[in-house]
Amino acid sequence: MARIHRRKLLRLSGAGAVAAKTGGIAAILATGRAPAYAQGTTVHWLRWNDFVPTSDKVLREQIVPACAKDLGITLNIEMINGNDIQARTTAAIQSGTGPDVICALNNWPQLYADSVAQVDDVAEKLGKDQGGFYNESIAVANNGKKWIGVPWCILGLENAYRKSWFEAVGVTKFPQTWDEYRDAGKKLKAKGQPLGQALGHSFGDPPTFFYPYLWSWGGKEVEKDGKTVALDSKETVESVEYWTAFWKECCDEGGLAWDDSSNNRAFLAGTISSTLNGASIYLLAKRDADKYQSEKGTPLWQDILHGELPKGPAGQFSYHLPMTNMLMGYSKQQKAAKDFLGWISSKPVYQAWFDSQQGYSAGPTTIWEQDPLWQKDPVMLPYQKAGRSGQFPGYAGPADRKAGEVLSKYVIIDMYAKAVQGMPAEEAVKWATGELRKIYV
Repeated sequence: MARIHRRKLLRLSGAGAVAAKTGGIAAILATGRAPAYAQGTTVHWLRWNDFVPTSDKVLREQIVPACAKDLGITLNIEMINGNDIQARTTAAIQSGTGPDVICALNNWPQLYADSVAQVDDVAEKLGKDQGGFYNESIAVANNGKKWIGVPWCILGLENAYRKSWFEAVGVTKFPQTWDEYRDAGKKLKAKGQPLGQALGHSFGDPPTFFYPYLWSWGGKEVEKDGKTVALDSKETVESVEYWTAFWKECCDEGGLAWDDSSNNRAFLAGTISSTLNGASIYLLAKRDADKYQSEKGTPLWQDILHGELPKGPAGQFSYHLPMTNMLMGYSKQQKAAKDFLGWISSKPVYQAWFDSQQGYSAGPTTIWEQDPLWQKDPVMLPYQKAGRSGQFPGYAGPADRKAGEVLSKYVIIDMYAKAVQGMPAEEAVKWATGELRKIYV
């Protein structure tokens, strides 16, 4: 049996002490090897099927083997439709078993604050190392008492529009106000090129359009105190009346049945002229240039630009879609899962996924604004600093659990949907106000 000199033993013991104290990446660096988890340690990560398929491929083919090599953890990534994640989360919490880490959308983490493990150490280190989090990342992943998740990304939302079609109706710059957008939309719809907007129960496109639209008119769910329901106002009623006319004059009215992929398909098929979306439409058209052609037989991506949502009487607003990784309280792999979260969020590991997104998602921290990726394509520049501009459901109050419940029940979306289907604006607003009062009690 080989003898170990006392000095070497002390070095090894010291490294082990550091590993035990710090865990995660620090432990790996201290010992020079992956942590000694029990044989067969697996971390189950539930997330959505990305609208950028290349990113899912990077996770499976690069991140999974790297996790095994760096951490000694078998990473099981399960990808499902984003609209199904909330139901899976609820079922897992109720049964006390399921994925160790769930990537939640919007401010869903606020709904599950009592059912997730605290991840303050991971989140605080990430923010410190990467220039600080955006306010939106903090709003959804911290409930004022603890970090209830580790911010993952912010998916920027801008209007993708057909440059040549807008120019054909005399619009050389994306409309700056709702009146300008309405005027252009009327002309475009008359030519069989309507605007496209989802107005159904889907997690992305409907809320990221209708919340900023409401705010731009001066409407709001609650006052700053986060308690007093303020939806039933002159400003909200005016926004609903205006939207009812806008919808009929400018939009593809099939949007009532759309999910978050419907407008992508419609735009790429040439049946709509503009829609609020992430950059996935443009990126897909650019990737498959031979498949997606304009009516002139030229690559469609060359005719796509991006613009911000228009201004209303109360100003210009936006809401970009944040994602947060929650470490579930029922998980039996707490340490391994926490080490995984620190590892995958670290710049060297996250970089591979970030690059594959091509600007579709921004990082949750400000450091990613400086990435060279943004200089490669000027059409993507509107997404570079999206994380700085967004408000969030619950505004002007906090993005708390109650705001999350209102969002999850699609109350604001249904207010506008009821109106375009014939309910008088004042009635639609009173209905939505009643729903809010059931929640804000």
